[in-house]
Amino acid sequence: MGTPGSASLPTPSTPSGREGLAALLERPQQAALVFDFDGTLSPIVPDPDQARAHPGAVPALARLAPLVGSIAVLTGRPAGVAARNGGFANVPGLERMVVLGQYGVERWDAASGEIQAPPVPAGVAAVQAELPALLDREGAGPGTFVEDKGRAIAVHTRRADDPRGTFERLRAPLYALAERHGLIVEPGRLVLELRPPGMDKGVALEQYVRESGAGAVLYAGDDLGDLAAYAAVGELRAGGLPGVLVCSAAFSGEGAEELAEQADLVVDGPQGVVALIDSLTNALTR
Repeated sequence: MGTPGSASLPTPSTPSGREGLAALLERPQQAALVFDFDGTLSPIVPDPDQARAHPGAVPALARLAPLVGSIAVLTGRPAGVAARNGGFANVPGLERMVVLGQYGVERWDAASGEIQAPPVPAGVAAVQAELPALLDREGAGPGTFVEDKGRAIAVHTRRADDPRGTFERLRAPLYALAERHGLIVEPGRLVLELRPPGMDKGVALEQYVRESGAGAVLYAGDDLGDLAAYAAVGELRAGGLPGVLVCSAAFSGEGAEELAEQADLVVDGPQGVVALIDSLTNALTR
């Protein structure tokens, strides 16, 4: 799976999805294709620092990008980290790619390799200082670990003895901690991320679609953090702009079911996303 021409183009399960895919195929140079990173282009791994794009993702994107209006990655990770871990720099075919990091607050452009980012809010440093004592008080355990994302702090429970139980036990105290310091909590796959308000994937996606002048949009995601982007595509479709919602569902749980219920296409994790990208390229080059 993931080799050129190896996948047939799937049919969306909804009328809106079929309309969106038809518009993308009819006017590809007006289409914006936007992908989440973790769980969508990259397999979920126990240590987020070790996450890398699926081996077929970058070659597949590089083949598709010249055929469509724009390609972007929209992620909660810092833009530079996603660009590095994805291997998106200096790839022929991806010269116009952008990475919208920290839910759209940061931007990395492949054309220049530069990152645009505002200053880090003071609340993030305050949360980081208080977090060790909170985790100890709540009995989070040694398997719970904290990821410093620069503009956000993520608490992962995937390696805890009771991942789901620890996630639920930490939810209320982390929400309270975030509120005290003017932050919000973004839940994901066994991760609770504390970050500044004012930007989410929905806002970022709508801004990017407007900026790119897209006449159609495809968005692919995998968990609860992508619901805002799904809602934005829904609003764009209500306004007359065709769109396709893709769910990368490698396994059940952690928000995948809720996203899959709203999706037009459900694929088998990152390998399924790569196969979809290949099938689009195949359809556009026939």
